[in-house]
Amino acid sequence: MNKFVFSMLLVCAQGAAGAAEPIRIGSVVSATGAAAYLGDPELKTLQMYIERINAEGGVLGRKLELIHYDDGSEANKANSFAKRLIESDKVDLIIGGTTTGSSMAMIPLVEKAGIPFISMAAGVPIIEPVKKWVFKVAPTDRMAAEKVFSEMKRLGISKIGMLSETSGFGQSGNKESVAVAPKFGISIVASETYGPKDTDVTAQLTKIRATPGIQAVFVFGAGQGPAVATKNYKQLAITLPLYQSHGVASEEYIKLSGPASEGVKLPAAALVVAAQLAPGDPQKEVVTAYEKSYRERYKTEVSTFGGHGYDALMIAVAALKRAGGSDKARVRDAIEATRGYVGTAGQFDMSAGDHMGLGLSAFRLLDIRNGEWKLAQ
Repeated sequence: MNKFVFSMLLVCAQGAAGAAEPIRIGSVVSATGAAAYLGDPELKTLQMYIERINAEGGVLGRKLELIHYDDGSEANKANSFAKRLIESDKVDLIIGGTTTGSSMAMIPLVEKAGIPFISMAAGVPIIEPVKKWVFKVAPTDRMAAEKVFSEMKRLGISKIGMLSETSGFGQSGNKESVAVAPKFGISIVASETYGPKDTDVTAQLTKIRATPGIQAVFVFGAGQGPAVATKNYKQLAITLPLYQSHGVASEEYIKLSGPASEGVKLPAAALVVAAQLAPGDPQKEVVTAYEKSYRERYKTEVSTFGGHGYDALMIAVAALKRAGGSDKARVRDAIEATRGYVGTAGQFDMSAGDHMGLGLSAFRLLDIRNGEWKLAQ
């Protein structure tokens, strides 16, 4: 082979390497609609870190391409977009499902197609029973209920009222709360529901307040609904302790609720109180770095929901590297083998029987004081 031919072959090889197909990451988030304050930071986080990863050379020499759709907080749209990602966009993996409803609508499609799917929603049904291709990074609604009930037991609270959203998240949260309450000596003696788009829940709260023996109220929902309930709670001058789920762990909840949120307690990830963590806390470094990057880029507060986007992406990237490429089966196996990853939600230790891998320690109990999240005392 002469030098000219060899040089031409070398140039062609280098050109082929430089034109390597990107790794296509599909995403369906609720960037608008009732769950927008969950989905918007998720999308922004994915965009920010994918840009950063690409600027640093990509993954295994390949760029990441984010193909995303906004389901408008409607599960039926999530199903349609998931189908588009799989059939038309030919994505290698999917990160998405801001809400439990959207995630559940996507699951049958990813399972049939055999595409790794990492959900950012909380509902237990997403991963129980275990589904081969489905994983999640948000702590479950069951864990949230256990964290809240543990605190109630400590305070001697045994009879509560519950207000749950009719969404997939709220329904699952209610079901899990009812299931675990007896373990903590808690009786749910009043239970009401509201719709995600309801602008007033005064009637439901009035019924709960009128139930004999009520000692506290637990609201299980996400998006704008819990803020509506919080304001109505204040308007009705209800003085019983008010607890929320992790579905409101965002500054937006405080903004929407205003002064009415003062004293509200809830379980949340360490991310929203990053500066308050002890120096030796294993999550201190990762949540502080994420918070700094997000604030600098978007000039706004972080939320646990953006953190879910970060964790999902970093788990996916690590799996792609361990798999040596984007082969779907190998990436799936690599995600399932995630161990010891410390993210914004806690330490992930996944297995064949646990496609989330978080323990109850992932939750910190917070309350709102002077309009700010604080570690509960």
